[in-house]
Amino acid sequence: MTYPTDTTRYPFRLVVLDMAGTTVADGGLVEQAFSAAAQRLGVRTGSDVHARQLAYVRATMGESKISVFRHLFAGEGSEGSEGSEGGEDKAQRANTAFEEAYGELVDAGRVAPVPGAREAIERLASEGRTVVLTTGFARPTQDAILAALGWQDLVPLTLCPADAGGRGRPFPDMVLAAFLRTGAVDDVRRTAVAGDTSYDMLSGVRSGAGIVAGVLTGAHDKDRLTRHGATHVLGSVAELPDLIARAEAAGLPDLAARAEAAGLPAAAGRAEA
Repeated sequence: MTYPTDTTRYPFRLVVLDMAGTTVADGGLVEQAFSAAAQRLGVRTGSDVHARQLAYVRATMGESKISVFRHLFAGEGSEGSEGSEGGEDKAQRANTAFEEAYGELVDAGRVAPVPGAREAIERLASEGRTVVLTTGFARPTQDAILAALGWQDLVPLTLCPADAGGRGRPFPDMVLAAFLRTGAVDDVRRTAVAGDTSYDMLSGVRSGAGIVAGVLTGAHDKDRLTRHGATHVLGSVAELPDLIARAEAAGLPDLAARAEAAGLPAAAGRAEA
């Protein structure tokens, strides 16, 4: 099917998409890689400490992974691990071990596109929209995923936390970096964000994006996505192009009013046209 390419008809000309759980199906590899990393730091699989840490990993899906490990290993010699290594050194070691373990799983063919994700991205691009892929992983892992899927040239820009100053979600930095680096829109409200986690939603709302769509192909359910500011919840990213078309027909939403109604801080980063 051929879609029109007159971008003046499409206010949402920047689309920022999460990877794992949103456009990429990884079948729980984050938890597997975390367990492998924790073991290397002396945390026993099946222990109470491991269970608590794994629960935190699940709750913070979408966050920069080094931030997660800094939280888990912030003290001198974390609970349930051996030795008295400093918290930052331990967090860095855990993050390196996690990225290595996840990369090995990717290399083993354990990731695949979410059904319809590539087609949705290609349709959005054919309509004149700029699509950016973002992740909480480090750049080497992001590149490994893109290579495994053959997506190296699928979009013009991919971002990891380091590309946006080091802060990942729930901060809005990656969305705002996409806004600034692409120049695709002159008003951040003309950005659509999609992700599968509560932190994806917070990042989108805080950036001032006009659409913040949750998808149910990943970590968090509809209630959690909605509570953290989702404007819409979709079965998958494959539904996003049609959602954007409907939203454009209805006009841009009032982000400040939506954030206030959700009990969230007023959206930041808005640039008036």
